[in-house]
Amino acid sequence: MTAVARRIGSSVVTLFAVSVFSFALLELAPGDFFTELRMDTRVSTQAVDALREQYGLTQSPAVRYWLWLQSFVAGDLGFSLAHRAPVSSVIWERAGNTLLLTVPAMLLTWTLALPLGVWIARRKNQWVDRVSSGVTSTLVALPDLLVAMLLLLLALRTGLFPTGGMYTPGAEDLGTGARIRDLISHAFLPLCALVATALPALVRHVRASVIEAAQAPAVLAARGHGISHSRITLRYVLPLAANPLVSLAGLSIATLLSASLLIEVVMSWPGLGPLVVEALLAKDVHLVLSASMLASALLVAGNLAADLTLYVVDPRIRA
Repeated sequence: MTAVARRIGSSVVTLFAVSVFSFALLELAPGDFFTELRMDTRVSTQAVDALREQYGLTQSPAVRYWLWLQSFVAGDLGFSLAHRAPVSSVIWERAGNTLLLTVPAMLLTWTLALPLGVWIARRKNQWVDRVSSGVTSTLVALPDLLVAMLLLLLALRTGLFPTGGMYTPGAEDLGTGARIRDLISHAFLPLCALVATALPALVRHVRASVIEAAQAPAVLAARGHGISHSRITLRYVLPLAANPLVSLAGLSIATLLSASLLIEVVMSWPGLGPLVVEALLAKDVHLVLSASMLASALLVAGNLAADLTLYVVDPRIRA
């Protein structure tokens, strides 16, 4: 349990470091939320100064960070100047929209990657392996932005899928079934983009892990006893390949989350991505910090869950 407590403690330290660096980067950027208002000749300098003082922007950076950290630990995410509302009321709906993409994308990606990786590994050095290696290498080399733009271009040319948003205008008047179908049609394109960016690398990792596990003495002995390939794969190879794949599952959360934030901006999906971009441009400090902490918390939670899973299933880790 000491190792588990140490791992949880390191996760807390990581989140604290993310908050410090995020706040420092925002402070290094020139100006603040009211800088543009100061350039408006219709607004007096005294009025802008009064607003800055009202929202605590005249305090030192250390004091403002400490006040935000205290409120964040207490569950108060602060106030969004751009939206004139508490950050919590702004960010949770957007976070749900992001998870609406990333969770199905992760499930679908792993559902495809595991059988594909095992199937390709069983055909090592055959033409299937060589073709898949070339295809996955090409897809891994493509930037996420390019993948999203190509899919968006395909949708524009064919007209088969909506090219932006989460619902069709007026969808709130539709029935429940029609509204769900409308949501699925809008989510299909960004979901395909997420799967296309994450799947090639996962297939390559699964293939490598399965090939390595297939060379283990236990597997070779089972093969010598004439046990069928499918049973060897399920009973021996996959359990031996589980450790690196469990760790990879935690890391894949970071890949999908970072790709999701970019794809949301390109495809106008109302998730955390567009919200963070708007908040950065407006220098809405509390909103940027809370969004960064939420994304980091999802990443840390995924890695922590992977580590704890390894701790439970592998006695060597406990030792």
